[in-house]
Amino acid sequence: MSDSPPVRTALYDEHVALDANIVDFHGFELPIWYSNIKAEHLATRTSAGLFDVSHMGSFRFSGANVKQWMESIATQKVTAIQAPRCAYTHFLDHDGHLIDDMIFAVVSDEEILGVPNASMIGVMWDWFSSHLPDDGSVVLEDLSDETSIMALQGPDAKSILSSVLGESNHVGRFKWQQIGENAHGIEGWIQGTGYTGEAGYEIFVPNSHAALLWRNLIQAGSIPIGLGARDTLRLEKGFLLSGVDFCWPPLSEGVDGTFLARDSWETNVPFGLDLEHDFVGKHRVIGHDANDARWWGIRYLEKGPLPRPGKEVTTLEGTSLGKLTSGAPAPSLDNVGIGIGYLHSVSEGDEVLIVASPRKSVRAVVVSPPFI
Repeated sequence: MSDSPPVRTALYDEHVALDANIVDFHGFELPIWYSNIKAEHLATRTSAGLFDVSHMGSFRFSGANVKQWMESIATQKVTAIQAPRCAYTHFLDHDGHLIDDMIFAVVSDEEILGVPNASMIGVMWDWFSSHLPDDGSVVLEDLSDETSIMALQGPDAKSILSSVLGESNHVGRFKWQQIGENAHGIEGWIQGTGYTGEAGYEIFVPNSHAALLWRNLIQAGSIPIGLGARDTLRLEKGFLLSGVDFCWPPLSEGVDGTFLARDSWETNVPFGLDLEHDFVGKHRVIGHDANDARWWGIRYLEKGPLPRPGKEVTTLEGTSLGKLTSGAPAPSLDNVGIGIGYLHSVSEGDEVLIVASPRKSVRAVVVSPPFI
């Protein structure tokens, strides 16, 4: 654990001005909520939420063979992704364990922009650096400290963005583009990506432009959203959280490292894995049998103590099936309990028990996320 004080993003003063409840999140001072988690969650689903996600990293990869190089260490078939598209991938170590996941944008055949997770920026920098070609044909740059990132998510996101940056700066789902001319002189780039499952954008700007863009997006009708709702929003859509739903074994101090040491087959994510190419760690991905534990969702069938990380999942007869890695009430589903975790020998629709407390097990059904 670092003894350094937490980092304040370029939007810290904006959060304070909005009376945000600020916490230390992976070494960054960020809002957990502004009003309350449920209200902010539902605002994102029904209108448009605005998130400061500047704690996430920003890497640039460049070189004539950058797509081929990345494909050799990524579970995604990178050479099949044409500019200006974005895609999702995993990176595995030489034992096949998942180090981290990442959204990346193919800017051109010679440039890729990637977004490593907040707590993994240093780890992924070291991993990528150790696999760069010896001839210097691929160059890695860390743009994280100079870049602010905002996520604008929800059904009203397009109209709000268009009113602030102009319709020409709308970008489609999983597309990328440079921010073009606009009334505020905002520069950077924009992606049709996000972590809520809603339509919207992730906007990357120089730190000096962050407050101006933030204020204008709020003035145009977006609702500032904290980390608490960000977590319940991603859970309803069944998105993995690095360090919580999987954890690279060398970083597993303080968590159940054995249980969270997973690969792309075990995480059961329906995108980002292509077995038609060779990549680091592939041997483990293809080495499983049908009875091995995989990532599943559960949804409560009755009321009871909420599903939380680490809670055991059993058959109705009490035989252990695995454990939850994430769990919470789902605001979009009248606060019904939902969770995700690694379970073996189950199928969608199976009824199970969540050992929610020492005295109470709650009936639930196995589902394949998303939950909504």
